[in-house]
Amino acid sequence: MVEAADIVITKARNDRRDYHRLVLQNELQVLLISDPETDKAAAAMNVNVGYFCDPEGLEGLAHFLEHMLFYSSAKYPLENSYMKFLTEHGGHSNAFTSSEHTNFHFDVNADHLEEALDRFAQFFICPLMSADATSREINAVDSENKKNLTVDIWRLNQLFKHTCSKSHPYSKFGTGNLDTLDVRPKARGIDTRKELLEFYERHYSSNLMRLVIYGKETLEKLQSMAEEKFSAIKNRKRSPPEFSGQPCLPENLQVLVKAVPVKEKHSLSLLWPIIPETQNYRKGPSRYLGHLVGHEADGSLFALLKRLGLATSLGAGEMDRSREYAFFSLDIELTDQGQRRFEDILGLTFQYIKVLQEQGIADWIFEEVKAVCDTKFHFQDKVPPFNYVTYLSSNMQLYPPEDWLVGSSLPCNFDADTIKEVLNLLTPETVRIIWASKEFEGKTMEIEPWYGTAYSVEDIADNFAKQLRTAIPDSQLHLPSPNLFIPTDFRLKPLDAKVDHPFLLRNSAMSRLWYKPDSTFLTPKACVRIHFNCSESNCSPEADVLTTIFLKLLVDYLNEYAYFAEIAGLNYSIWQTGTGFQVSVSGYNHKLDVLLQKIIQRIIEFTVKEDRFIIVKEKVLRDCLNFRFQQPYHQALYYSSLLLEHRKWHINDCIEIVPSLKAADLSTFFPRILDRLFLECYVAGNLTSDEAVLLIENTENCLSEGLVKIKPMFASQLMEHRIVKLAPGANYYYPVTGLNQLDENSALHIYLQVGQDETLLNVLLELFILSTKQDIFHQLRSVEQLGYIVALVNRNDFGVRGAQFIIQSSVKDPEELDLRVEAFLTQFECKLHELTDEEFKRNVDALIELKLEKHKNLQEEFRFYWKEIEDGTWKFDRPQLEVATLRNLGKQDLLNFFHNYISMTAVNRSKISVHVYGSLHEENKVASGYEKKQQVGVNEELFSKVQQFPVADRPVQGLINGTITDSEREVRIPENDEKIAQPIRINNIFNFKRSQLLFGSLKEGVKAIYTL
Repeated sequence: MVEAADIVITKARNDRRDYHRLVLQNELQVLLISDPETDKAAAAMNVNVGYFCDPEGLEGLAHFLEHMLFYSSAKYPLENSYMKFLTEHGGHSNAFTSSEHTNFHFDVNADHLEEALDRFAQFFICPLMSADATSREINAVDSENKKNLTVDIWRLNQLFKHTCSKSHPYSKFGTGNLDTLDVRPKARGIDTRKELLEFYERHYSSNLMRLVIYGKETLEKLQSMAEEKFSAIKNRKRSPPEFSGQPCLPENLQVLVKAVPVKEKHSLSLLWPIIPETQNYRKGPSRYLGHLVGHEADGSLFALLKRLGLATSLGAGEMDRSREYAFFSLDIELTDQGQRRFEDILGLTFQYIKVLQEQGIADWIFEEVKAVCDTKFHFQDKVPPFNYVTYLSSNMQLYPPEDWLVGSSLPCNFDADTIKEVLNLLTPETVRIIWASKEFEGKTMEIEPWYGTAYSVEDIADNFAKQLRTAIPDSQLHLPSPNLFIPTDFRLKPLDAKVDHPFLLRNSAMSRLWYKPDSTFLTPKACVRIHFNCSESNCSPEADVLTTIFLKLLVDYLNEYAYFAEIAGLNYSIWQTGTGFQVSVSGYNHKLDVLLQKIIQRIIEFTVKEDRFIIVKEKVLRDCLNFRFQQPYHQALYYSSLLLEHRKWHINDCIEIVPSLKAADLSTFFPRILDRLFLECYVAGNLTSDEAVLLIENTENCLSEGLVKIKPMFASQLMEHRIVKLAPGANYYYPVTGLNQLDENSALHIYLQVGQDETLLNVLLELFILSTKQDIFHQLRSVEQLGYIVALVNRNDFGVRGAQFIIQSSVKDPEELDLRVEAFLTQFECKLHELTDEEFKRNVDALIELKLEKHKNLQEEFRFYWKEIEDGTWKFDRPQLEVATLRNLGKQDLLNFFHNYISMTAVNRSKISVHVYGSLHEENKVASGYEKKQQVGVNEELFSKVQQFPVADRPVQGLINGTITDSEREVRIPENDEKIAQPIRINNIFNFKRSQLLFGSLKEGVKAIYTL
């Protein structure tokens, strides 16, 4: 081991973790992080190679290697053993491939870091990459690519690269597919696996790797682990890959690319090649310019475009950063009118750039940016170690060791010349414009080869470029005013009382206030959330749409004022719920009350501005129409919610309603929304109880004294969420055609409903999912290669729990996918019976550790408690209750649960499947024999074997506090000749819902009231 020089790594003032850099004998650079308080450990390895290094004709090879590396190793040859180990110990893993880096990362319960590191290290020492696994995983890469083929962000990004210089690897296609990794290589006599192994040998050298290890151990112990586990990685003495030249040659600049998107939208992206921020990160020229060009307050480019009705959103900043090149990007979402006034928008853009050139480089603006960045860095929240190590390992490739934690987040040296140098690159002669709109359909000349995007390229005329460069700026464009929201008071408030959970602080006819002071994170931040329960907001599809428009207009009106707060670290959001709407404000507590008061004031003073109404209505309609371009599995999830939620309107109803709405309709409707309200409120963080009460009292007073004179809601009006209660033995399926006929992928969503917020059933469901999810992923994705997206996850609809299986596939239709899930469950039933006591205990312990995992920051804790408040369950000690139940479970309890709720023959099984048919499988939907196949789709030999396992003749035991509850339904073991319930096709969602019972609401039920 070679000790690194004594370098002081800059860290945040409130960061109590210890950091140490070392360099191993093989030149592997390592960052060690000791956090005695953590209950999760993590590690990440960043390798300085990406798809820029893909051999010609083997596009996607680096990405394919990223997929293959985690399969198995010489020391741990069992396929899937790494992922299984992590799952059994509360962890997970992921990886990504970028242009110049490949990043591998995992987390695990803190006590199991050493073995996880040993398994992780072997992938960089002696991975196996068997021929069988290689041939299968190519299909996963292909499926991943197919998932992205109809996604505009992927399509337009590749189009931008495709229209850059072909002599630079920036123009490459990095994902890969079956054609590039199998079909074409075979046609040329190339062995892809041999190329894969050679790529690994050529580029995976320890001197090009950067490793981060995060654990609860001391730095000395972590160092010992690093030396023992990672010193065997070969140092092949490779030089970092270098890519000379720039992505854009002169002929690639001053061009306009017109593209046809998948979605209904108009977007405009202006991109300029610039000096990368990594070369000047302490001076922060791109951050400075991004702050001004992307500003949204009065005087900004966006404020003027919005005022003229030309744009609905704007963002600016550096993108695709490396050591050698970068782009400055300005992205604008256009209105229909903006689409027609393209040249005017370009004119105003370059006029604003001219304003910046003439007066925009100012020390006071830099000091504001610096102050905001400084505050953000030094009062940053802890994030999950999984995310932290991934971020830091990437930073290690770009910055010197002293700035590994900081990266480019702390500009500290104002240099007008450096800022001016970058600003002067933003010219009409160096711009590349991507203009995307459905209006270009049938008017383009070329097709991008990898995603099939229709486009055309034309030069921007020199005289027009000159006109843009010399135009006199509009008088409405000017620099922003000083930001009065930047916090200066970071004192921690005295605690009224130290409490472990929220308690009811105030109750009135109009509101209920829950409160929890921060005694854990000790940060000058707070969170406030208010749910406005409105009986009129969702009473019909028309009311739903009008409420949506009202809330979007409210945000629209607030934007210029509240943007200053957002810059300063005070965030707000306003969104619609099924029972009204919510207002959330979080961040530094210093001026939080000022922002909240402004939001409430805007609500009570709301008026409908016809010009803004037209623009917002246009966007709402476009968003509704674009639903059909969602991924098929997202569509399946939507239909599932539509089937289960009592009051949820079909998106087609909204599409029909929106075009006919007028501003006068909202003016008439708005007072009805606010006529009578009930406010569910939660305040947490660095605010005293008196301050919390004052916030809500002021809110109530403002609402009561406003123009509408809002009154408390009658108890009979209180809106609540109700979920369909499936009968035991229910077996429904809903087949539907995918809405995007260009998308080949189909999707399956299976929902097995279990029950409503019962502690024992909750933990058994979660234990089943934890015990099963890695096996189903490995079998259906890795072995059977059904698709890139395969998941088994817990579902919680306002306290109603169930298991959901999600698969997206282009190789099998939904009914075949459904049968494969059922076959898997039948096979897995055998595995459950063969589960050893030790394996069962490992799964229980992993779930216990997950439940006892500490919240990393105030926001995370706040979201957990708000879920209890919103659902009306109020089980603030839920983790402790569920852990107590888990500690008393035996293997037989899990088996009984499986036989009662999951098995195909379980009498209490309640199933709904949603089958979304992609374009490849649409004809199969018509000829479906799903009902018949369900009767014979199970392997009879396996089924007979399952029946032989003994099952205790006792109920699924309620072991809460060591007692057996009387409410549990007994497990009835089906006879060997018992038939599986015949699937029933749902033809009409709303007729189906009308025929079903509903779970009772958990709101206002009989439960303990938490008071101090």
